[in-house]
Amino acid sequence: MPSALRDLENDTVQVLREVRGRFTNPALLWSMGKDSTTLLWLVRKAFFGDVPFPVIHIDTSYKFRQMYEFRDRWSREWGLDLRVHRNEKALAAGMGPTAATKLECCTALKTNALQEALEAGGHDAVLLGIRGDEHGVRAKERVFSPRDRSFGWDYRNQPAEFWDLRQAAVDEGGHMRVHPMLSWREIDIWEYVRQEGIPVPDLYFANDGNRYRSIGCECCCSPVRSDAGTVTDVVIEVRRSREGERAGRAQDKEDAAAMEKLRALGYM
Repeated sequence: MPSALRDLENDTVQVLREVRGRFTNPALLWSMGKDSTTLLWLVRKAFFGDVPFPVIHIDTSYKFRQMYEFRDRWSREWGLDLRVHRNEKALAAGMGPTAATKLECCTALKTNALQEALEAGGHDAVLLGIRGDEHGVRAKERVFSPRDRSFGWDYRNQPAEFWDLRQAAVDEGGHMRVHPMLSWREIDIWEYVRQEGIPVPDLYFANDGNRYRSIGCECCCSPVRSDAGTVTDVVIEVRRSREGERAGRAQDKEDAAAMEKLRALGYM
């Protein structure tokens, strides 16, 4: 394995083991995308094939069919303690991508659903596979990022993380967001996927000249033109690309500040 990938792997494993030691009831958020699946893979490496945390999937009910199939297959094969959570009240009231703005829909079906899931499970920390190079707002994050009782993110008043020294304290009623892969880049993920043979949904590979570079709800994702049919092809394409990774995500287009508003409210 190239030394740069080995260093990223070692740093991530260290954070994962630190989380297990410092929190009483952490959970891992899994979207079935390449980043959170790589994080799940690293958890299995860190704990010798075991996943010692519940794995939460926030199901908006609008994901791609291939993502549900991928979730069901690999949760069985990896023996995950999978906990699927949906905001049933909002869905029953008709919330969906055509019923409201993208900001309102993401807040109801993702952020509020996550809040319900963490409260129901009594989790004091949640691991997420976000990366700083995905979006400028995510680049403002810390590896250990506290959230208050209202789920809010005070990005103007975050604890410093000098020399990899991280604070694990949260206010009463709050929880800690942990981002072990914050320093990974998109190209690092794909090179690591190739190195380790990590499974990812077929949506990432070209079909009729298109593929998805970022996946989520089917109604809010657009494919990019591509002939990349293998992981190696994707690595080459990502190295050459000058397009943003999330250029096909509808919520980013609706409002230039949408991601900042979503994350301030507790979006993942």
